[in-house]
Amino acid sequence: GQRSEEEEHHSIETFSFYLSEPLSKERVEAFSDGVYAIVATLLILDICEDNVPDPREVEEKFHGSLLEALSEYGPNYLAYFGSFVTIGLLWFVHHSLFLYVTKATRLMGLLNILSLAFIGGLPLAYQLTSEFAEKSHNEIEAIQVSCVITFFASIFQFAIWTTALLNEEETLHAFARYGGKEHAFMFAKLALYPCVSLGAFFLTCLLSEFSTAIFHLMQIIIPFAFLALRIFVRISLTAIKSVMSLSRRKVVLLEEEEACLSPNETMS
Repeated sequence: GQRSEEEEHHSIETFSFYLSEPLSKERVEAFSDGVYAIVATLLILDICEDNVPDPREVEEKFHGSLLEALSEYGPNYLAYFGSFVTIGLLWFVHHSLFLYVTKATRLMGLLNILSLAFIGGLPLAYQLTSEFAEKSHNEIEAIQVSCVITFFASIFQFAIWTTALLNEEETLHAFARYGGKEHAFMFAKLALYPCVSLGAFFLTCLLSEFSTAIFHLMQIIIPFAFLALRIFVRISLTAIKSVMSLSRRKVVLLEEEEACLSPNETMS
């Protein structure tokens, strides 16, 4: 049989209310920390298992020099440190995000799971960038897949922040709400990884010969970009506050001048 209009309206309300239902913030954070810890552990196991030179190879090929043998795995170690820094910074951003969130919702939990799904792909990104670091026809594809994984892992974190802002009075601390002292920095910090990874993706399309260098440069620059971003946001907020305070002083001075004038002078 056909549903009545009241039943359809009730089902739509139930679905929308279901997404906005509260979710345990502590369990979301605990699950997320566990995923980040496992991903970091897998990354460490990969570098320890696959990139340790064999003693016979060190003795025969490198004349007993361990440093020369380790230098052959330079691209692998660079890819490892870049991937580990990426995991660490994404965890730091996630920690900062939920530090400002007072109440999580089911929609935020869903977006968080989607972000963690791509976080789990970072060991794959490490394997791709280390295995195809040499110049080959698969190098660009490996770098672009790594950029896509990083982009989606970070863009879903940005979506969590956007969802929290939609109902900020219930989900965010007062100092992190729109116009709060930490809002501008949090917004810029969450947008950094999506913008940089997307930019690196398009740069590898244009400058295919330098795709590996571009990707590793992106991983190295981002930690310093976080610090520079913090300084830039602080300076910008200070400049905006000073401009606003000057405009307020001018308004106050004009009001005082008008108050000092006589009624006749004011009319004239």
